[in-house]
Parts: sequence; C-alpha cells; structure tokens
Amino acid sequence: MVNFQAFQGTVTRISDFMIGANGEGEGCYTLMSVDNGNGNSVNFVVSPATYFVDHAVVAVGDRVTGYYDGDAPAPLIYPPQYQALIIVEENTNRNVKVDFFNSQLESSDGQLRLNVTPYTPILLTNGQPFTKSPANRNLIVIYGPTTRSIPAQTTPYEIIVWC
Repeated sequence: MVNFQAFQGTVTRISDFMIGANGEGEGCYTLMSVDNGNGNSVNFVVSPATYFVDHAVVAVGDRVTGYYDGDAPAPLIYPPQYQALIIVEENTNRNVKVDFFNSQLESSDGQLRLNVTPYTPILLTNGQPFTKSPANRNLIVIYGPTTRSIPAQTTPYEIIVWC
C-alpha cells in the first residue's frame, strides 16, 4: 500500500532534470515546480513512469495535483522535491481520488465509497482492461457527482488500477 500524499497548485516551471553525472536519461526526466498560492511550493521529479491522468500534457500555468509516496525518501532541501507518481490536471468536469480502496471499495481515509457497475471501465495504467476485482488495491478513481453521505458514494466514470 502506497502512502499517497498530494500537493495541489499552479505549475510555475518545467525544466529538464539530469539523473546522473554522465547525462543518463537526458530528456526523459523533468522537474516540475508547483506553487499553491499560499507561499508553499514543491518540485516534482517527473519520470517516464509518472502517470498523467487522461494522458494530459501539462504546461506552465496549469493547475495540477501531484501525488507522491509520503514514505519514500526525499532530500532535505527547500522547496521539497518528490518523485511524482501521478499527476492530475485540474478539470471542472470530473473529480479524481487516488487512494487505497478496501474490500468494501471504501478509500483509506473513509471519505469515498465506490458503487461499481458492470459498465464501469476498470483499466491498468497502460490502458488495458483489468479483469479482477478492484478491491484491496491502490486506485485512481475518476468520478462525478457523489451522495452527501459519509462516506460519500459515487459510481465512477473510470477506475485505473495502480499495480
């Protein structure tokens, strides 16, 4: 189970990021600076493995939420620098929840429960169908309206299984 942590803000800079002294991975890694507008900023290291929801192409000025593993080691520098696992570009037409969902398809923070139908697309990050149960897994859930109950309930537009 990944300890997903999130940081939301506006992208202020995107630049190349070198991962080795000899230029290994040149052009494959970028450093994305994100500012939340309250004086806090974070640098996300974006690798070829970073998953962008809806395969969004993010540019300076876009509002994003970056997810990282809160238990992963990070250098003690300012602004903080994290390895981006998932990047979500803000979109008013949908909501996104990244979390571990238990056997009842309830998020680990107890805020969202999923009502999956036979028509709910359940995919892997590579776009291929996932044929097993999404329960007890890390999920990227794309959804719209929810109930006003606790936990809120929704029928997702799409579920992406984070293996």
